[in-house]
Amino acid sequence: MSPFETLIGHQTSIELLKQAVAKDRIAPAYLFVGSPGIGRRLAALGFSELLLRHNIPPDKHPLIHQKLTAQNHPDFLWVQPTYQHQNQLLTAQEAAESGLKRKAPPKIRIEQIRDIGQFLSRPPLEATRAVVVIEDAHTMAEGAANALLKTLEEPGRATIILISPSADALLPTLVSRCQRIPFYRLAEAELQQVLDNLGREEIKQDETLLAIAQGSPGAAILAQEHLQTIPQDLLNQLLTPPKTALAALQLAKELDKTLDTEVQLWLIDYLQYRYWHNQQRGQLEGGFVRQLEQAKKNLLAYAQPRLVWECTLLSLIPRSRDRV
Repeated sequence: MSPFETLIGHQTSIELLKQAVAKDRIAPAYLFVGSPGIGRRLAALGFSELLLRHNIPPDKHPLIHQKLTAQNHPDFLWVQPTYQHQNQLLTAQEAAESGLKRKAPPKIRIEQIRDIGQFLSRPPLEATRAVVVIEDAHTMAEGAANALLKTLEEPGRATIILISPSADALLPTLVSRCQRIPFYRLAEAELQQVLDNLGREEIKQDETLLAIAQGSPGAAILAQEHLQTIPQDLLNQLLTPPKTALAALQLAKELDKTLDTEVQLWLIDYLQYRYWHNQQRGQLEGGFVRQLEQAKKNLLAYAQPRLVWECTLLSLIPRSRDRV
């Protein structure tokens, strides 16, 4: 079974990675760039398996796959952005499971980069090289990025894979030490195939979710999950811009109380598409999409969400005419 068996599309990128291993021209560091949810993570897992079984007898490959799937291969390290809570580092999933809520997104911390250095300070135990994957590498602060730079200069018998939306989101000095592998959004047929394989037929029937996903299966699935967390009554109110200041203030309060910041940010994308779609059909005045874009910028700048929604919804009142 190919390590890339579950990855649909990206044939050029996959072939580049396969040829690097086949010709034993493996770079010390790679940068996987592309939009979230399009398969970069699956590609990193597949390439990691390919590296870990390089020059290992074929009869050992199933065991390597099993260890990698169970996340207990001694020569493999996967690093995710974390929150710091009570002297512990928690991934986003661990934070959610513990009921911890944060307004700021998680990030790769300098402590984690030091752990990478310690991990790579010993020789590989089972494979011919160690493999480290840094997910969402663009969340590194400058101190962590500079610490990683020192590791990239002398990685030893190791390959480091960075995953980021774009090269511009990282320090140029880091990018210069990596071989860049691009991942592009899937074509419509490829997206439909992924959703079929995952049994997500309901997403295929939703024009808005597919439009927001823009060729990203992960974005489509996340969009559906976010949509399901929004009460239908609340969504209906948002699809009809408020007509009074009191209604706008009450709606802002309900949004802040009901939805976390991540869902609020996604909701803005959803509303932008719905408002834009109805503007194109002449059913709504312009200006709403721009107001929502400003709201997104304010939320990303960690402004108080309730205040952001109050200002946004109040600004829509003078132009409220038609129902979406």
